[in-house]
Amino acid sequence: MEPTSRRAVLKAGGALGALGALGIAAPAQAKSLWTWSPKGSVAGAGTGADPRWVWDDEADPLVASLLDRGDVPAVNQVLRTWTKNGQPLPDGLPADLRDFMERARQLPSWTDKRKLATAVEFNTKRGLYLGVLYGLASGMMSTVIPKEARAVYYSQGGADMKDRISKTAKLGYDIGAVNAYQSDGSMIVTAVKTRLVHAAVRHLLPQSPYWTQAADEEIPISQRDMMVTWHSLPTTVMQKLTAWRVPIPAAESTAFLHSWQVGAHLLGIRDEYIPATWTEANSQAQEVLDPVLAVTPEGKALADILLNLGSVIDAGILSKPILGAFTRFMLGDRIAGWLSIPPEPIWDTLLRTAWGPFVAVREGLLPFPLAPAAYWTFDEFLRQAALLFLSEARPISIEIPVVNRQSQR
Repeated sequence: MEPTSRRAVLKAGGALGALGALGIAAPAQAKSLWTWSPKGSVAGAGTGADPRWVWDDEADPLVASLLDRGDVPAVNQVLRTWTKNGQPLPDGLPADLRDFMERARQLPSWTDKRKLATAVEFNTKRGLYLGVLYGLASGMMSTVIPKEARAVYYSQGGADMKDRISKTAKLGYDIGAVNAYQSDGSMIVTAVKTRLVHAAVRHLLPQSPYWTQAADEEIPISQRDMMVTWHSLPTTVMQKLTAWRVPIPAAESTAFLHSWQVGAHLLGIRDEYIPATWTEANSQAQEVLDPVLAVTPEGKALADILLNLGSVIDAGILSKPILGAFTRFMLGDRIAGWLSIPPEPIWDTLLRTAWGPFVAVREGLLPFPLAPAAYWTFDEFLRQAALLFLSEARPISIEIPVVNRQSQR
Protein backbone atom coordinates (compact mmCIF):
# COMPACT_ATOMS: atom_id res chain seq x y z
CA MET A 1 0.00 0.00 0.00
CA GLU A 2 1.31 3.43 -0.88
CA PRO A 3 2.24 5.63 2.12
CA THR A 4 -0.45 8.23 1.33
CA SER A 5 -3.29 5.73 1.08
CA ARG A 6 -2.02 3.86 4.13
CA ARG A 7 -2.08 7.07 6.14
CA ALA A 8 -5.67 7.65 5.06
CA VAL A 9 -6.65 4.18 6.23
CA LEU A 10 -4.81 4.68 9.50
CA LYS A 11 -6.50 8.02 10.02
CA ALA A 12 -9.92 6.43 9.61
CA GLY A 13 -8.97 3.55 11.88
CA GLY A 14 -7.60 5.94 14.48
CA ALA A 15 -10.79 7.95 14.44
CA LEU A 16 -12.87 4.81 14.95
CA GLY A 17 -10.57 3.72 17.74
CA ALA A 18 -10.93 7.05 19.47
CA LEU A 19 -14.71 6.64 19.45
CA GLY A 20 -14.66 2.99 20.45
CA ALA A 21 -14.83 1.28 23.79
CA LEU A 22 -11.17 0.37 24.03
CA GLY A 23 -10.06 3.69 25.48
CA ILE A 24 -10.96 7.11 26.76
CA ALA A 25 -9.93 10.10 24.66
CA ALA A 26 -10.66 13.08 26.86
CA PRO A 27 -11.22 16.46 25.22
CA ALA A 28 -8.03 17.73 26.81
CA GLN A 29 -6.08 15.03 24.97
CA ALA A 30 -7.62 15.79 21.61
CA LYS A 31 -7.71 19.57 21.67
CA SER A 32 -5.00 20.86 23.99
CA LEU A 33 -2.67 23.30 22.29
CA TRP A 34 1.09 23.47 22.69
CA THR A 35 1.82 26.72 24.48
CA TRP A 36 5.07 25.95 26.29
CA SER A 37 7.80 28.31 25.14
CA PRO A 38 11.15 26.98 23.86
CA LYS A 39 12.75 29.88 25.75
CA GLY A 40 12.38 27.66 28.81
CA SER A 41 14.32 24.80 27.23
CA VAL A 42 17.98 23.80 27.47
CA ALA A 43 18.35 25.24 23.96
CA GLY A 44 16.83 28.56 25.03
CA ALA A 45 15.13 28.90 21.65
CA GLY A 46 13.28 26.92 19.03
CA THR A 47 10.55 26.92 16.44
CA GLY A 48 7.75 26.46 18.95
CA ALA A 49 6.29 23.66 16.81
CA ASP A 50 3.83 21.38 18.59
CA PRO A 51 5.88 18.25 19.36
CA ARG A 52 2.78 16.13 18.75
CA TRP A 53 3.64 16.36 15.04
CA VAL A 54 7.39 15.87 15.43
CA TRP A 55 9.04 12.46 15.57
CA ASP A 56 12.69 11.52 14.89
CA ASP A 57 13.74 12.74 11.45
CA GLU A 58 17.10 11.01 11.63
CA ALA A 59 16.39 7.64 13.24
CA ASP A 60 12.96 6.91 11.73
CA PRO A 61 13.87 6.58 8.03
CA LEU A 62 17.08 4.74 8.93
CA VAL A 63 15.39 2.07 11.03
CA ALA A 64 12.53 1.74 8.54
CA SER A 65 15.17 1.01 5.91
CA LEU A 66 16.88 -1.56 8.15
CA LEU A 67 13.54 -3.32 8.66
CA ASP A 68 12.65 -3.24 4.97
CA ARG A 69 16.09 -4.58 4.05
CA GLY A 70 15.83 -7.42 6.58
CA ASP A 71 18.96 -6.27 8.38
CA VAL A 72 17.56 -6.04 11.91
CA PRO A 73 18.16 -9.63 13.15
CA ALA A 74 21.83 -9.41 12.21
CA VAL A 75 22.09 -5.91 13.71
CA ASN A 76 20.61 -7.11 17.00
CA GLN A 77 23.09 -9.94 17.16
CA VAL A 78 26.00 -7.57 16.60
CA LEU A 79 24.71 -4.98 19.09
CA ARG A 80 24.44 -7.52 21.90
CA THR A 81 28.20 -7.11 22.30
CA TRP A 82 27.94 -3.30 22.66
CA THR A 83 27.26 -2.79 26.36
CA LYS A 84 29.53 -0.01 27.64
CA ASN A 85 29.57 3.68 26.69
CA GLY A 86 33.27 3.77 25.88
CA GLN A 87 33.31 0.68 23.67
CA PRO A 88 33.92 1.21 19.97
CA LEU A 89 30.90 0.26 17.90
CA PRO A 90 31.22 -3.40 16.94
CA ASP A 91 32.19 -4.52 13.47
CA GLY A 92 29.48 -5.77 11.16
CA LEU A 93 27.02 -2.89 11.40
CA PRO A 94 25.60 -1.42 8.18
CA ALA A 95 27.45 1.77 7.27
CA ASP A 96 24.41 4.03 7.54
CA LEU A 97 23.56 2.69 11.00
CA ARG A 98 27.16 3.00 12.18
CA ASP A 99 27.31 6.64 11.05
CA PHE A 100 24.07 7.43 12.84
CA MET A 101 25.10 5.71 16.06
CA GLU A 102 28.46 7.48 16.15
CA ARG A 103 26.58 10.78 16.08
CA ALA A 104 23.81 9.65 18.42
CA ARG A 105 26.19 8.46 21.14
CA GLN A 106 27.83 11.86 21.58
CA LEU A 107 26.93 13.84 24.69
CA PRO A 108 25.36 17.23 23.93
CA SER A 109 27.64 20.26 23.92
CA TRP A 110 25.86 21.65 26.98
CA THR A 111 26.68 18.61 29.14
CA ASP A 112 28.11 19.64 32.52
CA LYS A 113 30.25 16.80 33.85
CA ARG A 114 30.41 18.37 37.29
CA LYS A 115 26.64 18.22 37.50
CA LEU A 116 26.68 14.61 36.36
CA ALA A 117 29.15 13.84 39.16
CA THR A 118 26.86 15.56 41.65
CA ALA A 119 23.93 13.55 40.28
CA VAL A 120 25.83 10.42 41.31
CA GLU A 121 25.87 11.74 44.90
CA PHE A 122 22.12 12.33 44.73
CA ASN A 123 21.41 8.87 43.29
CA THR A 124 23.62 7.22 45.89
CA LYS A 125 21.86 8.95 48.79
CA ARG A 126 18.35 8.52 47.44
CA GLY A 127 18.70 5.16 45.70
CA LEU A 128 16.08 3.38 47.81
CA TYR A 129 13.52 6.12 47.29
CA LEU A 130 14.28 6.18 43.57
CA GLY A 131 13.76 2.44 43.22
CA VAL A 132 10.25 2.53 44.59
CA LEU A 133 9.38 5.79 42.81
CA TYR A 134 10.52 4.59 39.38
CA GLY A 135 8.51 1.43 39.86
CA LEU A 136 5.34 2.47 41.67
CA ALA A 137 5.03 6.14 40.77
CA SER A 138 6.56 6.39 37.28
CA GLY A 139 5.94 2.79 36.25
CA MET A 140 2.34 2.67 37.37
CA MET A 141 1.68 6.15 35.96
CA SER A 142 2.79 4.91 32.54
CA THR A 143 -0.15 2.50 32.55
CA VAL A 144 -2.60 5.42 32.65
CA ILE A 145 -0.90 7.32 29.82
CA PRO A 146 -3.14 5.98 27.03
CA LYS A 147 -0.82 6.45 24.07
CA GLU A 148 2.12 4.90 25.90
CA ALA A 149 0.05 2.00 27.23
CA ARG A 150 -1.31 1.17 23.78
CA ALA A 151 2.09 1.49 22.11
CA VAL A 152 3.63 -0.88 24.65
CA TYR A 153 0.75 -3.33 24.64
CA TYR A 154 0.43 -3.78 20.86
CA SER A 155 4.14 -3.72 20.04
CA GLN A 156 6.30 -6.82 20.24
CA GLY A 157 7.14 -6.05 23.86
CA GLY A 158 3.48 -6.33 24.80
CA ALA A 159 3.57 -10.07 24.20
CA ASP A 160 5.94 -10.41 27.17
CA MET A 161 5.05 -7.47 29.37
CA LYS A 162 7.23 -8.58 32.26
CA ASP A 163 10.24 -8.43 29.93
CA ARG A 164 9.07 -5.08 28.56
CA ILE A 165 8.72 -3.59 32.04
CA SER A 166 12.18 -4.89 32.95
CA LYS A 167 13.64 -3.12 29.93
CA THR A 168 12.00 0.12 31.04
CA ALA A 169 13.42 -0.39 34.53
CA LYS A 170 16.88 -0.76 32.99
CA LEU A 171 16.78 2.90 31.99
CA GLY A 172 16.20 3.87 35.61
CA TYR A 173 18.99 1.59 36.75
CA ASP A 174 21.51 2.79 34.18
CA ILE A 175 20.87 6.51 34.68
CA GLY A 176 21.22 6.07 38.43
CA ALA A 177 24.44 4.06 38.31
CA VAL A 178 27.61 5.66 39.68
CA ASN A 179 29.22 5.45 36.22
CA ALA A 180 26.07 6.26 34.20
CA TYR A 181 27.70 8.47 31.55
CA GLN A 182 31.29 7.39 32.05
CA SER A 183 33.14 5.12 29.64
CA ASP A 184 32.49 2.02 31.75
CA GLY A 185 28.82 2.88 32.28
CA SER A 186 25.83 1.94 30.13
CA MET A 187 23.40 4.86 30.01
CA ILE A 188 24.53 6.10 26.58
CA VAL A 189 24.23 2.58 25.17
CA THR A 190 20.78 2.11 26.69
CA ALA A 191 19.54 5.47 25.41
CA VAL A 192 20.79 4.96 21.84
CA LYS A 193 19.37 1.43 21.66
CA THR A 194 16.06 2.69 23.03
CA ARG A 195 16.02 5.41 20.38
CA LEU A 196 16.38 2.72 17.70
CA VAL A 197 13.57 0.71 19.30
CA HIS A 198 11.27 3.75 19.29
CA ALA A 199 11.98 4.30 15.60
CA ALA A 200 11.15 0.66 14.86
CA VAL A 201 7.88 0.87 16.77
CA ARG A 202 6.91 3.99 14.81
CA HIS A 203 7.39 2.02 11.60
CA LEU A 204 5.76 -1.22 12.75
CA LEU A 205 2.75 -0.21 14.85
CA PRO A 206 0.87 1.54 12.01
CA GLN A 207 0.86 -1.90 10.35
CA SER A 208 -0.88 -3.52 13.34
CA PRO A 209 -4.65 -3.97 12.90
CA TYR A 210 -5.04 -4.11 16.68
CA TRP A 211 -3.19 -0.86 17.37
CA THR A 212 -4.90 1.05 14.54
CA GLN A 213 -8.32 0.04 15.88
CA ALA A 214 -7.46 1.31 19.37
CA ALA A 215 -5.21 4.30 18.66
CA ASP A 216 -6.24 7.90 18.14
CA GLU A 217 -3.09 8.77 16.18
CA GLU A 218 -1.41 7.71 12.96
CA ILE A 219 2.19 7.41 14.18
CA PRO A 220 3.12 6.57 17.79
CA ILE A 221 5.81 8.01 20.06
CA SER A 222 5.88 11.63 18.97
CA GLN A 223 8.24 14.08 20.64
CA ARG A 224 5.30 15.16 22.79
CA ASP A 225 4.64 11.54 23.79
CA MET A 226 8.28 11.19 24.76
CA MET A 227 8.11 14.30 26.94
CA VAL A 228 4.98 12.93 28.62
CA THR A 229 6.90 9.77 29.50
CA TRP A 230 9.93 11.83 30.56
CA HIS A 231 7.77 13.79 33.00
CA SER A 232 6.42 10.54 34.46
CA LEU A 233 10.03 9.85 35.48
CA PRO A 234 12.24 12.70 36.81
CA THR A 235 9.52 15.33 37.18
CA THR A 236 7.19 12.98 39.04
CA VAL A 237 10.03 11.64 41.18
CA MET A 238 11.13 15.12 42.25
CA GLN A 239 7.54 16.15 42.94
CA LYS A 240 7.11 13.15 45.24
CA LEU A 241 10.40 13.71 47.05
CA THR A 242 9.42 17.34 47.57
CA ALA A 243 5.98 16.36 48.85
CA TRP A 244 7.63 13.92 51.28
CA ARG A 245 9.86 16.79 52.49
CA VAL A 246 13.05 14.91 51.73
CA PRO A 247 15.80 17.50 52.20
CA ILE A 248 17.68 17.83 48.91
CA PRO A 249 20.48 20.37 48.44
CA ALA A 250 19.81 22.69 45.49
CA ALA A 251 22.95 21.53 43.69
CA GLU A 252 21.85 17.88 43.89
CA SER A 253 18.34 18.72 42.71
CA THR A 254 19.75 20.58 39.71
CA ALA A 255 22.20 17.77 39.01
CA PHE A 256 19.47 15.12 39.05
CA LEU A 257 17.54 17.16 36.50
CA HIS A 258 20.67 17.57 34.39
CA SER A 259 21.28 13.82 34.24
CA TRP A 260 17.77 13.39 32.83
CA GLN A 261 18.19 16.33 30.45
CA VAL A 262 21.23 14.60 28.96
CA GLY A 263 19.28 11.35 28.85
CA ALA A 264 16.42 13.04 26.99
CA HIS A 265 18.83 14.36 24.36
CA LEU A 266 20.37 10.90 23.86
CA LEU A 267 16.89 9.42 23.47
CA GLY A 268 16.37 11.71 20.50
CA ILE A 269 14.25 14.43 22.11
CA ARG A 270 14.97 17.82 20.58
CA ASP A 271 16.73 20.27 22.88
CA GLU A 272 13.97 22.84 22.38
CA TYR A 273 11.53 20.53 24.19
CA ILE A 274 13.77 19.66 27.16
CA PRO A 275 13.03 21.93 30.17
CA ALA A 276 15.96 23.91 31.50
CA THR A 277 14.77 24.09 35.14
CA TRP A 278 12.40 22.32 37.50
CA THR A 279 10.06 25.29 37.26
CA GLU A 280 9.88 24.85 33.50
CA ALA A 281 9.58 21.07 33.87
CA ASN A 282 6.61 21.40 36.22
CA SER A 283 5.00 23.93 33.89
CA GLN A 284 5.39 21.68 30.86
CA ALA A 285 4.16 18.63 32.80
CA GLN A 286 0.97 20.47 33.70
CA GLU A 287 0.39 21.04 30.00
CA VAL A 288 1.31 17.64 28.54
CA LEU A 289 1.13 15.00 31.29
CA ASP A 290 -1.64 15.87 33.72
CA PRO A 291 -4.45 16.29 31.12
CA VAL A 292 -3.83 13.00 29.30
CA LEU A 293 -4.03 10.55 32.20
CA ALA A 294 -6.87 8.07 31.59
CA VAL A 295 -7.66 4.38 31.82
CA THR A 296 -7.54 1.88 28.95
CA PRO A 297 -7.86 -1.92 28.89
CA GLU A 298 -4.27 -2.06 27.68
CA GLY A 299 -3.10 0.03 30.62
CA LYS A 300 -5.01 -2.11 33.11
CA ALA A 301 -3.33 -5.23 31.71
CA LEU A 302 0.09 -3.62 32.04
CA ALA A 303 -0.67 -2.49 35.59
CA ASP A 304 -1.70 -5.98 36.61
CA ILE A 305 1.58 -7.40 35.32
CA LEU A 306 3.56 -4.74 37.18
CA LEU A 307 1.70 -5.35 40.44
CA ASN A 308 2.38 -9.07 40.12
CA LEU A 309 6.13 -8.57 39.71
CA GLY A 310 6.57 -8.87 43.48
CA SER A 311 6.11 -12.61 43.12
CA VAL A 312 9.58 -12.91 41.57
CA ILE A 313 11.03 -12.21 45.02
CA ASP A 314 10.17 -14.65 47.79
CA ALA A 315 9.04 -12.05 50.30
CA GLY A 316 5.52 -11.31 51.46
CA ILE A 317 6.33 -7.64 51.86
CA LEU A 318 6.11 -7.23 48.07
CA SER A 319 2.74 -8.92 47.77
CA LYS A 320 0.25 -7.56 45.28
CA PRO A 321 -1.97 -5.98 47.99
CA ILE A 322 0.96 -4.06 49.48
CA LEU A 323 2.22 -2.95 46.07
CA GLY A 324 -1.34 -1.84 45.31
CA ALA A 325 -1.53 0.14 48.55
CA PHE A 326 1.72 1.94 47.75
CA THR A 327 0.39 2.70 44.26
CA ARG A 328 -2.77 4.21 45.76
CA PHE A 329 -0.67 6.22 48.22
CA MET A 330 1.59 7.60 45.47
CA LEU A 331 -0.89 8.18 42.64
CA GLY A 332 -4.17 8.71 44.48
CA ASP A 333 -7.60 7.16 44.69
CA ARG A 334 -8.67 8.15 41.19
CA ILE A 335 -5.85 6.30 39.40
CA ALA A 336 -6.09 3.35 41.82
CA GLY A 337 -9.79 3.13 40.98
CA TRP A 338 -9.08 3.21 37.25
CA LEU A 339 -6.69 0.28 37.67
CA SER A 340 -9.18 -1.67 39.86
CA ILE A 341 -6.77 -1.65 42.80
CA PRO A 342 -8.88 -2.50 45.84
CA PRO A 343 -8.55 -0.52 49.08
CA GLU A 344 -6.30 -2.05 51.73
CA PRO A 345 -7.63 -0.50 54.97
CA ILE A 346 -4.67 -1.42 57.16
CA TRP A 347 -1.93 -0.46 54.71
CA ASP A 348 -3.77 2.58 53.33
CA THR A 349 -4.16 3.97 56.85
CA LEU A 350 -0.60 3.11 57.83
CA LEU A 351 0.84 4.86 54.79
CA ARG A 352 -1.25 7.99 55.31
CA THR A 353 -0.29 8.31 58.97
CA ALA A 354 3.21 6.88 59.27
CA TRP A 355 4.99 7.55 55.96
CA GLY A 356 5.72 11.21 56.68
CA PRO A 357 7.23 10.50 60.13
CA PHE A 358 9.14 7.55 58.64
CA VAL A 359 10.77 9.79 56.03
CA ALA A 360 11.56 12.40 58.69
CA VAL A 361 13.20 9.78 60.92
CA ARG A 362 15.10 8.30 58.00
CA GLU A 363 16.39 11.74 57.01
CA GLY A 364 17.45 12.53 60.58
CA LEU A 365 14.82 15.24 61.03
CA LEU A 366 13.12 13.46 63.95
CA PRO A 367 14.50 11.22 66.71
CA PHE A 368 13.90 7.51 66.26
CA PRO A 369 10.95 6.71 68.54
CA LEU A 370 11.52 3.23 69.98
CA ALA A 371 11.99 1.58 66.54
CA PRO A 372 8.31 0.93 65.72
CA ALA A 373 7.72 -2.06 63.48
CA ALA A 374 6.11 0.08 60.75
CA TYR A 375 9.37 1.99 60.21
CA TRP A 376 11.37 -1.21 59.77
CA THR A 377 8.68 -2.52 57.39
CA PHE A 378 8.81 0.65 55.29
CA ASP A 379 12.59 0.55 55.08
CA GLU A 380 12.55 -3.12 54.09
CA PHE A 381 9.92 -2.38 51.47
CA LEU A 382 12.13 0.34 49.98
CA ARG A 383 15.10 -1.99 49.88
CA GLN A 384 13.24 -4.86 48.23
CA ALA A 385 11.35 -2.62 45.80
CA ALA A 386 14.60 -1.00 44.69
CA LEU A 387 16.02 -4.48 44.08
CA LEU A 388 12.95 -5.48 42.12
CA PHE A 389 12.55 -2.41 39.92
CA LEU A 390 16.21 -1.50 39.36
CA SER A 391 18.81 -4.15 40.14
CA GLU A 392 16.87 -6.95 38.49
CA ALA A 393 16.99 -4.99 35.23
CA ARG A 394 20.76 -5.30 34.74
CA PRO A 395 20.96 -8.38 32.49
CA ILE A 396 18.29 -7.14 30.08
CA SER A 397 19.25 -6.75 26.41
CA ILE A 398 17.44 -4.02 24.48
CA GLU A 399 16.85 -5.11 20.89
CA ILE A 400 15.11 -3.66 17.84
CA PRO A 401 11.75 -5.37 17.23
CA VAL A 402 10.91 -6.83 13.83
CA VAL A 403 7.20 -7.53 14.31
CA ASN A 404 4.25 -6.30 16.33
CA ARG A 405 2.35 -8.28 18.91
CA GLN A 406 0.65 -11.03 16.95
CA SER A 407 -2.63 -11.15 18.91
CA GLN A 408 -4.67 -8.88 21.15
CA ARG A 409 -4.30 -11.08 24.21
